[in-house]
Amino acid sequence: QVQLVESGGGSVQAGGSLRLSCAASGFPFSAFCMGWFRQAPGKEREGVAAISSGGSMTYLAGSVKGRFTVSRDDAKNTLYLQMNSLQLEDSAIYYCAAASIGCGLGRNDYNDWGQGTQVTVSS
Repeated sequence: QVQLVESGGGSVQAGGSLRLSCAASGFPFSAFCMGWFRQAPGKEREGVAAISSGGSMTYLAGSVKGRFTVSRDDAKNTLYLQMNSLQLEDSAIYYCAAASIGCGLGRNDYNDWGQGTQVTVSS
């Protein structure tokens, strides 16, 4: 069955960096668009980044453009999110997801989700 396991979260001071990883198994990873979402307490889950099958196209939410980079290593079945210049408002649980249709930042494109990894940014 599909498994998505996020890692790399933690606590960091504002301005710092983290790299999240998502190890995928149980499906042909290279053929799927993959995405990163986040959910802060009391807020809706929002799309942060997505990367097409093959990695030729990437999508980033406006709030993270210039600071976050999404990438994938199909040989390792792993998705990454490099987060630089972290801000307090980036604190959230971050989820990776595999798209079932389309490729973008909309939740409805995705139907397989990991358990999430917590990112906490402090001042």
